[in-house]
Amino acid sequence: MIQPSTLQFLKTIKKNNNKEWFDKNRTKYEIAKQDYLAFVTEVLLGLKLKDKTLHLLEPKQCVFRINRDVRFSKNKDPYKTNFGASFSKGGKKIDCAGYYFHLEPGASFIAGGYWMPMAPELKKIRQEIDYSFKEFNSILLAKKFKLNFGGLSESEKLARPPKGYEIDHPAIEYLKLKSFVVSMQISDKEVLDKNLVKKIKNKTWQQQKLATDLRKSIEALN
Repeated sequence: MIQPSTLQFLKTIKKNNNKEWFDKNRTKYEIAKQDYLAFVTEVLLGLKLKDKTLHLLEPKQCVFRINRDVRFSKNKDPYKTNFGASFSKGGKKIDCAGYYFHLEPGASFIAGGYWMPMAPELKKIRQEIDYSFKEFNSILLAKKFKLNFGGLSESEKLARPPKGYEIDHPAIEYLKLKSFVVSMQISDKEVLDKNLVKKIKNKTWQQQKLATDLRKSIEALN
C-alpha cells in the first residue's frame, strides 16, 4: 500500500523542483523512496509466481532514479515528479518486453509490452506478427484484456507501411507501430487503496501473454 505522504512528496517536488529544496527535504524523499521500494518488492513477489523470467530480479533493479538526465533536454528541472519501476528480465537496464508501474499524482498507470525496441528487435517483432497475425490479434481482442487496456498505444507509429510490407496487409496497423504497449490509468484513490498490490498483480498478469509473445518473437528468430 502506498502511503499518502509519498503522493504528497511527489506533489510538493513538482512545485519545488530545485536542488536547494530537495537537499532540505531529503529525509522526506528517503521515506517516500523506501515506501515505493516496499511496494515494488511486494508486487514483484506476486509477479514472480507467474512470470519465471523475473525469478532472479531484485526490487532495486526495477526502480528508476529520481534524478533527470537534462543534458539534451530544454527542461532543466533536476528531478522527476514520479516514481517508476520496470519489471522485466534484468530490470530497468535491460531492453526487453515486460511490465511497468508509474506513480505520479493524478497520472499513475500500469503498462505492459515492449516500448521502443531497437531496430533489430523491431524487425523481428514485425516478422512474427506477419507470420502469426491471428494468434497475436487474439491476445489483443480477448474480452477481459480489451476491457481493461483497450488496444495497443499508437503514440509511436509510422505514417506509411514499413519496408517490405504492403498497405493492404491485414496486420498493417500493427506493423506500423514502433512500440507495442498497453496501459491502464490508476486514480489517486486507487493508489492509496489497501488492495492496490493485488490489483496491480492481477492486471499485470493479464498483460503476460502480450509480453511473452513479444519476447518469443525475438527469441524464435535469433
